[in-house]
Amino acid sequence: MVTAAPSIERIREARDSIVGAAIRTPLVPLNMDGGPAGIHLKLENLQPVGAFKIRAAACAMAAARPTDLERGVLTASAGNMGLAVAWEARRRGIPCTVVAPETAPEAKLDGLRRLGARVVSVSFDRWWTTLSERSYPGIEATFIHPFDDEHVMAADGTIGLEIVEDLPDVDVILVPWGGGGLSIGIAAALRAVKKSGRVFAVEVDGAAPLAPSLAAGRPVTVDYRPSFVDGIGSKTVFPNMLDLAREYLAGSLITTPDEAARSVRILLERNRIVAEGAGAAPVAVAMSGQAGHGRIACVISGGNIDVHKVVAILEGRTP
Repeated sequence: MVTAAPSIERIREARDSIVGAAIRTPLVPLNMDGGPAGIHLKLENLQPVGAFKIRAAACAMAAARPTDLERGVLTASAGNMGLAVAWEARRRGIPCTVVAPETAPEAKLDGLRRLGARVVSVSFDRWWTTLSERSYPGIEATFIHPFDDEHVMAADGTIGLEIVEDLPDVDVILVPWGGGGLSIGIAAALRAVKKSGRVFAVEVDGAAPLAPSLAAGRPVTVDYRPSFVDGIGSKTVFPNMLDLAREYLAGSLITTPDEAARSVRILLERNRIVAEGAGAAPVAVAMSGQAGHGRIACVISGGNIDVHKVVAILEGRTP
């Protein structure tokens, strides 16, 4: 079955389904950026698990049949979706297993264990296979996909509704690209309620398959190089997500780990906001001028970053 982009009706249903699990996060200007026609920050790092993924996990599990949830839930995640699914599983009193790549940061893995999740650490390729197959050998549980799922994308679309409600004249929304669910969901909401404005995916150099895939018109495999920007990036893209990106997105803009680190520092210094590399990447793109000018909303997707990485960034080093 090919996953479709969510309708506005499904996005509004998702907003109702996540009440009590996720919060409505603020949209604030980047301080010292010149006023309303500048860079704005959608602070999803303030969610209970420190990332936007709580919306998706809550919506997907609300849509599942209770009998399916009784056997527990399974997801494949570098951290934030795992944290969100584990949070919701603990709230519901059901088992949770997270298949995580070996590159996942310790801060996120520690959080998973504190929430009672079982963590299965695998190679990056085996982790990607789990995403493709939506299962893992020997684990009988309901799989919650982190991006290629209509309920997940509908929940992500609620962020788009909130941005338009708080900044009706938004010109551009910059969204970190991990698997594509967040940017597609937001773009679907924007198209339905505003009819104007552009949504760009944001990738990081060394882990940016979407831009060349859009140019080629087919999934392209890149030479993946992990960095401290662990919340986004992969070797390739799902064909279905590429098709949706071609339909809904204005393109993909790429930043570097060094620029993302600089933006982590800027967010700390100007707004006292702790963002992980993926969450800071849209700010790096916005400040570079790649997205043009006008009212730009940056989705600060998460704030789950190891403390030692923050220290390195404040000392002027890229972790």
